[in-house]
Amino acid sequence: MHETLIHNIEEIVPLKEEDILLIQDAFKPIHLKKKQYLLQKGQSSNHMRFIAEGCLKLYRIEDSGKEHILQFGIKGWWVNDLYAYLTQKPATFFIQAISDCTVLQVHRNQLNKLYDNIHMMDRFFRIKTQNGYVALQERTINSMSQTADERYYEFISRYRNMEQQIPQYMIASYLGITPEHLSALRKSVARRLS
Repeated sequence: MHETLIHNIEEIVPLKEEDILLIQDAFKPIHLKKKQYLLQKGQSSNHMRFIAEGCLKLYRIEDSGKEHILQFGIKGWWVNDLYAYLTQKPATFFIQAISDCTVLQVHRNQLNKLYDNIHMMDRFFRIKTQNGYVALQERTINSMSQTADERYYEFISRYRNMEQQIPQYMIASYLGITPEHLSALRKSVARRLS
């Protein structure tokens, strides 16, 4: 179960054998059933979370009840309400399982111990945070400057394997379009490919 996590870390920083053992001991598995919450709005977000199996969504709900999906996460990805984690304020997002999932999570106190004992872990999370910020900024710019069609084409070109795991109405929410518009886009893509 921890192999995917270790591989994810080693893609960015080198680890020693003793480092791997400390990491495996610090990251605890959480098993979620489909539709079960990993985090709910208002809760404390005290863990960094890695998806070992399954698929999750990070979203918020408007006062009107409309759902806005900010992020999906699949096996090998990190998912968190990072603002709540870093500021230690209550979560403003929900994290919910789209399918049965296993998440490996480490509490902030344990993570701080890992930083002290494994200096590469500090570097790893700095790089992940920087990359996450760049991706969020890119998504924000694209949502302001691209048409819905362009956002969909970019989504399917970047996340083809993810598209098969996620219901279409959730992808529509992520893209900021209606499910009907997404259906029309999908038909258009299918016609072009045939």
